[in-house]
Amino acid sequence: MKVDVIDLDAKQVGEIELAEAVFGAPVRPDLMHRTVRWQLAKRRAGTHKTKSVAELRGSTRKPFKQKGTGRARAGTRRAPHHRGGVAIFGPVLRDHAHKLPKKVRRLALKSALSAKQADGKLSVVESLALGSAKTRVLAERLAGLGWSSALVIDGDEVDADFALAARNLTEVQVLPQQGANVYDILRRDRLVLTRKAVETLEARLT
Repeated sequence: MKVDVIDLDAKQVGEIELAEAVFGAPVRPDLMHRTVRWQLAKRRAGTHKTKSVAELRGSTRKPFKQKGTGRARAGTRRAPHHRGGVAIFGPVLRDHAHKLPKKVRRLALKSALSAKQADGKLSVVESLALGSAKTRVLAERLAGLGWSSALVIDGDEVDADFALAARNLTEVQVLPQQGANVYDILRRDRLVLTRKAVETLEARLT
């Protein structure tokens, strides 16, 4: 499939042939959902934790004698049924990451790219050469293009001026091609690829 290639001034500067296997693949919401869950699980710190009986500070003295009080026997004030006692089955330090087959991740990325193309939300630019690292300059260019929420993917290295200019735009995210992922593609309204990004993604996914 052929799509127009534009520059940052919204002028058409050429055309590019997109690989059907990468940008015209069947859209699989189930695989994209699995991959997004996998990505978010990997990001979790897993540092939430409650103290065990051994870690809780407090006296080890027996609170009252074993027999003769009519009460249930107790060996410590740190027991869970006492005020200030330990939490039972509370969270512990853990890794929330789980495995996901490479084939599923690959298909999900193709599906996300194809979904953007099918929705008319994919744009290809010749390059990200801005000529200035000013956020105001980039904001004006993006407003002219009508891109308020965008994920911009460049080649192996992102243009330095463009990356600096986009740093203060909260709805604009810039990644090198090796950082392309399902979650970030889906969370932004517009997907913008450079010509280099298209070539490297096609080489990677075909």
